[in-house]
Amino acid sequence: MLFTDLRHSTQLYREIGDATAFGRVLNHFDVLKKAIAEADGALVKTIGDAVMGVFRDSASALNAVLTAQQILATPPKGTAPLTLKAGMHSGPCIAVTLNDRLDYFGSTVNMAARLEGLSTGNDVIISRSVYDDPDVRELINSSDTNLQAVPFEIVLKGFDEERFELWRVGKKATATNISEVD
Repeated sequence: MLFTDLRHSTQLYREIGDATAFGRVLNHFDVLKKAIAEADGALVKTIGDAVMGVFRDSASALNAVLTAQQILATPPKGTAPLTLKAGMHSGPCIAVTLNDRLDYFGSTVNMAARLEGLSTGNDVIISRSVYDDPDVRELINSSDTNLQAVPFEIVLKGFDEERFELWRVGKKATATNISEVD
């Protein structure tokens, strides 16, 4: 389960105007739709400028959102980059058809949504169930991706009785990109 949201979108509308900002938001949806589809996932719905997506496997989901973040962060010349916050969790959920559309409910969905809220946009927040997937570990540890997973613990709203171990997945800081790290 993947949730994304554009960081500072309200500011974007105020800075460049509603019509131009809305065009950028639509473009960001196109980037996400393509990345999700190429990873054999499905875009479930959009909520404002947020996206809910589902995937067959966690590694494909992580790769899709990292690809989308990179594309949005490096737009055509003369266009400001967009920052995409993202959170991922995997587990059982309830799938139902409402208003002729497939939708998902339950604790897995709620947790994935909470994780997106912890993202800075230069990372993807993943749960233990995602981190423990061997294919996700392989993706993170691959020398081709230059990724790191930094663990942290937190109590999540609505899950007040439990501390969760989560990971902040993003590019490793190097001399050339250290100024980009939040």
